[in-house]
Amino acid sequence: MHAIWTGYISFGLVTLPIHLYSAAEEHGTGFHQVHARDGSRVRHRRVCESEDVEVPQSEIARGLERPDGRTVVLLDEDLAGLPLPTKRTVEVLGFIDEGDVDPVLYSRPYWVGAAGEQGQRPYALLVEALARHGRVAVAKVTLRTRERLAVLRPRHGMLVLHTLLWPEEIREPDDLSSSAPVTDRELELAELLMDLLAGVEIADLHDEYAAALEQLVVAKMTGGEVEVPEEPVLAVDLMAALEASIREAENR
Repeated sequence: MHAIWTGYISFGLVTLPIHLYSAAEEHGTGFHQVHARDGSRVRHRRVCESEDVEVPQSEIARGLERPDGRTVVLLDEDLAGLPLPTKRTVEVLGFIDEGDVDPVLYSRPYWVGAAGEQGQRPYALLVEALARHGRVAVAKVTLRTRERLAVLRPRHGMLVLHTLLWPEEIREPDDLSSSAPVTDRELELAELLMDLLAGVEIADLHDEYAAALEQLVVAKMTGGEVEVPEEPVLAVDLMAALEASIREAENR
């Protein structure tokens, strides 16, 4: 794996040199943007507004507009001098129980590896201490020009850094809860159904979108048709639907 970030974990007076590696790789669809009329590719060009000319990537920088309307241009070397401690250090702020982290905050995972011989013992110590007490380390780190909230947690003898959304980034909905009453018998049947359907092996599940897309593309090329799945049928009688679901689960 290729390290995407090199720095340190700092907890107390202990400093641990580390590398971060991407732990996730989302699969794309392979779509291109095309002109619907003839299928020709649609290209996006970076054009300077004032000069009306296309700008090469080598001449593109970041800019921040000030309240007075002026734009301050920031180059990569400027950002390298950003006066932020978490730019090179995963700064551990404290330790909490893993269950105290609201799952809605989780964003993106990274594998953490010790850098060099000097990092091996403190790495092993942090993994073992977190695992033994069922805790995670709450930290801050700067990745890709943003300071992020994160947790460090153990997994199979290794450390995972999981970035979190800042609490203010979570959109709180209006009240989406249901006030509809449920009976004790309905709850009993729902719990029985959950017991019968327990034990999903997530590692065996796969994304079927690509296969469905391939069927659609072949059908478009050959003039064939694809079988469209039926819409789910809404249960008119909840008890009857639960009882039928239980019978089906028992017969698997």
